[in-house]
Amino acid sequence: MDIEIFPHRLLSADTTEKLLNNLEELEGVKRMVIQGQRLPQTEENPDRRVITILGEEVDLQVKTGRVLMEIEEEEIIEEVKTICDDTLPFGYNIHVGTFIRKQKTVTDDMKYGESVNDMPDEMFGLTDQNAQLSERATIIKKKD
Repeated sequence: MDIEIFPHRLLSADTTEKLLNNLEELEGVKRMVIQGQRLPQTEENPDRRVITILGEEVDLQVKTGRVLMEIEEEEIIEEVKTICDDTLPFGYNIHVGTFIRKQKTVTDDMKYGESVNDMPDEMFGLTDQNAQLSERATIIKKKD
């Protein structure tokens, strides 16, 4: 099951970092994707910086406009709402639906060729097929 967190404003780097860290602490979250406007690659932009998620540094390349999450069960939505209430005081909407692809496509086969079979299944659906995967996605492993 997928959910979309749609904040009523674009999120700053600090708010994005806080929200993602809080959401990552939840049990039952399989994967997350942040989407938004691409940030220019200049040093002058305060939102184009490295954020830390679960102790791992991630280069924030977008101004977060929405967060897509794949979750295991519907009960997690209430926990997500509690975190969003604390982190997003300006408001947000949560939608349930299908937002993240779950399987490989013909486009993936064409783009990645033979190496498509070596890619972990959790990578598919996280990024634009036209982009270089190494530049657009970061996998953060949960500590067991």
